[in-house]
Amino acid sequence: MASVFPAIGWRRWIEYLVAVLIGNAIYYLSLTPHLPPAFRHDQYNVDPGMLLDFAICVGVYWLMRLGIKLSLSSKSQNTERLSDRERRR
Repeated sequence: MASVFPAIGWRRWIEYLVAVLIGNAIYYLSLTPHLPPAFRHDQYNVDPGMLLDFAICVGVYWLMRLGIKLSLSSKSQNTERLSDRERRR
């Protein structure tokens, strides 16, 4: 059976899951006790609390992708440096 989202691999789904879990942990464990009642999420309602929770999850995902991108670029720079050294020999 064909995949529903063929362009998205398992790694990306795991990144989404981790971002949502970390974002929800940040929202519910550290922010909710200090938020005014208007920004606390009520179950089964679309409210400002839900939007704030979503924004935190998106921010966590963005930071994860930024870290991955920076990590990959630093690895490629290190590889280029190594290949330059080998050429000089």
